[in-house]
Amino acid sequence: MTGSGFRPSFWPTLLTVAMLAVLVGLGTWQLQRLEWKTRLIAERQAGLAGPALPLPADDDALAALEFRKVVARGRFLHDRELHVGSRTSRGKAGYHVLTPLKVGDGTMLLVNRGWVPLDRRDPESRPAGQVGGPVTVTGILRVNAHAGWLTPENQPADNLWFSYDLPAMARAAGLPLRPAVLEADAGDIPGGLPAGGQFRTEIPNRHLEYALTWYALAVVLVVIYIVYHRRRDGDTA
Repeated sequence: MTGSGFRPSFWPTLLTVAMLAVLVGLGTWQLQRLEWKTRLIAERQAGLAGPALPLPADDDALAALEFRKVVARGRFLHDRELHVGSRTSRGKAGYHVLTPLKVGDGTMLLVNRGWVPLDRRDPESRPAGQVGGPVTVTGILRVNAHAGWLTPENQPADNLWFSYDLPAMARAAGLPLRPAVLEADAGDIPGGLPAGGQFRTEIPNRHLEYALTWYALAVVLVVIYIVYHRRRDGDTA
């Protein structure tokens, strides 16, 4: 005699409902992240497409200019430059050169001037690029640049940095640096180094893919649940 109906068992049903709630919840969370990320990308693109804004005098105003084009004028203090390691350009390893810029009001802004190859880390190996006198620098302002969990520890004693740590960099340079870094555009640098325009403004956005994955797993779970009970009912009929 065959079974006449679908008879769900207690524990498999309880576990399935709990897992289904988690999977659907994760999918919905990813859709919320997708909406947030899409809005963030649109805001960043709009900011990058706009004209370069003058560097504000108030430190509190810097955060609002994250990933915006900013222009600053001053003089580079080349004797205080810092080096950020493990940076590549066109497949070649090297460093980013960060140089304090003394702006017109006397404050100090750290400028990421760009990339140099490994064998040009020493400033004496690129004297043409050590521009003297007043300069105008246009670039992207970074305020909240945080190190990733795989980023190596900075080595201030060796002037080797792997992430922006402005308080520590200020101590190493012996200067009261403002809480931001201006990442310079590509420009006509004498000698070609440092090579500017090294900033990255892209934001990965795979949240729709993640959401569909979680929802697909939820569907698979339901299918497994139904098949399991049909086989079970057939075996016990």
